[in-house]
Amino acid sequence: MRREPFGMSAGASRLSAPERASERGSRYRLRDLFTPLDTLLVSGGDPRLALDARDRVNAYGCAASPEPGIWNFASSTASTISQAAYDRAALAREELMHKCLFDEIEIAFDARCEGMREELRSHFQLSPRVDVVFSPSGTDSQLHALFVAGAVLGAPPVTIVVGADQTGSGTIHTARGHHFSSMTASGLAVRKDGAVAGLAGASIALPLREAEPGIAMRADADAAVLRAIEAAIAQGAPVLLQIMDASKLGWRAPSAACLDEIARRWPRKVQIVVDACQARLGRRRLRSYLDRGYLVLITGSKFFGGPAFSGALLVPKGFSRSLDRVEAIAPGFFDYAGRCDWPMAWTILRSRFERRPNFGQWLRWEGALAEIGSYYAVPGAFRARALAELAAGIDSMIALSPSLRPVPTGIGKVGVDDEEFAQTTIFPFLLLRDGKPVSIAETSAVYQALARDMNEEVGGSTADRQVAAQRCLEGQPVRLERQDEVPLAALRLCVGARLVTEIWSPDMAQAQRNLQHVLDRVADVLVKIELLLDRGAVAPVPAKSAFEV
Repeated sequence: MRREPFGMSAGASRLSAPERASERGSRYRLRDLFTPLDTLLVSGGDPRLALDARDRVNAYGCAASPEPGIWNFASSTASTISQAAYDRAALAREELMHKCLFDEIEIAFDARCEGMREELRSHFQLSPRVDVVFSPSGTDSQLHALFVAGAVLGAPPVTIVVGADQTGSGTIHTARGHHFSSMTASGLAVRKDGAVAGLAGASIALPLREAEPGIAMRADADAAVLRAIEAAIAQGAPVLLQIMDASKLGWRAPSAACLDEIARRWPRKVQIVVDACQARLGRRRLRSYLDRGYLVLITGSKFFGGPAFSGALLVPKGFSRSLDRVEAIAPGFFDYAGRCDWPMAWTILRSRFERRPNFGQWLRWEGALAEIGSYYAVPGAFRARALAELAAGIDSMIALSPSLRPVPTGIGKVGVDDEEFAQTTIFPFLLLRDGKPVSIAETSAVYQALARDMNEEVGGSTADRQVAAQRCLEGQPVRLERQDEVPLAALRLCVGARLVTEIWSPDMAQAQRNLQHVLDRVADVLVKIELLLDRGAVAPVPAKSAFEV
């Protein structure tokens, strides 16, 4: 198997080790910066980023350049890139080109990435001692967390995944140290679910949904977590516990009391990593996790609405010493990280990885930081108020629709001080016909039709056609298994940071008008769903094609 450089010269032969370290190798990669920006933005990732040859969108329906005509309510999955994010990526590329006139590209690129770490810490109000490990996606960051946990615990851990039914589809593979795709972001062809050489281990999946009755989070989640840890520890293995904050449906588990019990019963035997890839948690809550020594998985491409994909692992203070003492690195792990991904302070660990700047990953994070910065520039009280009013309005509209049945999220009932994220920001619902849920295939068809102009298929009045013509993105369907019954699928209407940024105005009357405009858009989306169901305007699609890849 051969791997091509992170850049865009995929057809060129791979450089030798001396060339990679030489000035000649640096100039070779500098050429890639002149690649069209749209192409760069979808480079340096796994096949989920690839654009469809006909529609020029990725697996989540997002193009590489701004599409202002599309409404974005899909921040649990992915959003189209905004003009502000696109402009920042373009400017960042120009600035790096200028820097490369005076420094080798690796030096200039390293400095740029280190600046992004500082900016991300500043936005989240984190200590300078919190380290940031960048990656092409949250799924890649899970492999980084597995590597870091093994170094800290001193032995390969058993990974326990809380909410295994409510996390990314790649987690079932990364939890065991396996490849989650057929191609790594570094360009290496691999066998999906094959072991990453030297990193593979055991995992335990803990689903969060009750099998029966209804659709709700299991009541015994804490007890199930404690039992799983106890069993793993009894076998002599340390544990990497991946907890959920928040899931595809907005659920969180286990409870704070359960985490306290774990710390009391198994000190230094359990490393916790928080799946916060949705980024739907307040900054105080984020800091509290890091203060307790937890690793945190985050992305800039879910709630914040940056271009898909951009992942990061937040590492609390004190971990670098353990990582510098690692004697042997899993050989397969080198295909999932380059030197620039690691903080510059981790000198010993960095020196063992190849210099291979990932321009696509970097530019996607530049775009994400534009969104994160804009969101936190909005006053905190206004952010909380906007999310509360959006939640109330959306809840009311879903409840009033004869074609929708809400799926419980549990947010607001967990007794957690989480700033503005005490409010619901993911609104999952089932589609109904004659009071009964429609099939997964039809739910999938509606999801896909929402992103298309459907005025011809819907027909009817001018008003109906206008609503049906509007293209919008929603969160991809979530499969809901049911004991002894056919499974269902829930669509998700999501509130993301960009909506709050759009609503904000120092003129409160204007801000209220902006908020009402967003709620009007939500109403139109729900009307479009009702029209699609009522008019039979969509043909069922294979269920397999609808879910997150």
